[in-house]
Amino acid sequence: MTSWVLHVDLDEFIAAVEVLRRPELRGRPVVVGGDGDPAKRGVVATASYQAREYGVHSGLPMRTAARRCPDAVFLPVDRAAYEAVSAEVMTALRDLGYVTEDLGWDEAFVGADTDDPEAVARQIQQQIKAATALDSSVGIGENRIQAKIASGFAKPAGVFRLTSQNWFSVLGDRPTSALVGVGVKTEHKLAEMGIVTVADLAAADVAAVAARLGPTIGPWLVQTARGLGPAELAAEPYVPRSRSRETTFQQNIEDWAQVRDEVLRLADQVTADVEAEQRPALRIVVKVRHAPFFTSTHGHALAEPASDRDVIREAALAALDKFTDRRPVRLLGVRAEFEAGGR
Repeated sequence: MTSWVLHVDLDEFIAAVEVLRRPELRGRPVVVGGDGDPAKRGVVATASYQAREYGVHSGLPMRTAARRCPDAVFLPVDRAAYEAVSAEVMTALRDLGYVTEDLGWDEAFVGADTDDPEAVARQIQQQIKAATALDSSVGIGENRIQAKIASGFAKPAGVFRLTSQNWFSVLGDRPTSALVGVGVKTEHKLAEMGIVTVADLAAADVAAVAARLGPTIGPWLVQTARGLGPAELAAEPYVPRSRSRETTFQQNIEDWAQVRDEVLRLADQVTADVEAEQRPALRIVVKVRHAPFFTSTHGHALAEPASDRDVIREAALAALDKFTDRRPVRLLGVRAEFEAGGR
């Protein structure tokens, strides 16, 4: 039997959970984000496939989503509901007996030794469907990279196998952005080197790419373009690396004394999350989005891991003090990063 890696990706997860709770929304464009009011500031957390046809996607401002798809149903984010359903999905996956690596709310890697990975993929889909009524897409590969990319080709609710045999026939002529880890900036840097397609990157000189993109990222990207990557899975339950809270303000905050108060409020919320995790924080990061839409972050490392409210507050203010730009603020966030030990 052959060892396979399968990437399980729940289709339009957050929107799908909302439709399960509100069956009358099935088939309609659904957008989830913020407090559900598209007239207010906020960004889209997810959109149903029907809404995506209008150009609505995660990260898009809610107001823009409303302009693109005025007939959409807008709903607030309900984190507790998504976490509960995600837990059901991961339990259903582990009940199958395969090595399962939980990657968060809506995706996981599964390892299986089999001569028929498609049969395993269909078994996974049926198991999830029976447990939660949710659809999933499954990518099959010889390693994590192949399986992760394959699941994108499997959407929606399908199965796709991507291996060294069909890697270049499927991806060779596609732009480098088709690869995991290649965003707009990286794609642009590669294009400046004459590297436009996946095949170009696979054939590129590793030293040249490393010189342009760094000694770690450069070689890794070339290896990825060749379809090479790790196949090992970790069976331990997923453990978040951080907990964060953020707020988008309906009116820009110009008074930085008020910014300070808001950071403290968010720090208190994060402290409650840290205490609930029962894992001490190692570093506190503050995110500031200035008007109109420029975002930057600064962090402050704690002297020692802590869950104490005053320590986290002090660290949040220390991080805030590193911001020298005092332009009006439209969003603030505070993140606690945990000690190493979880995935």
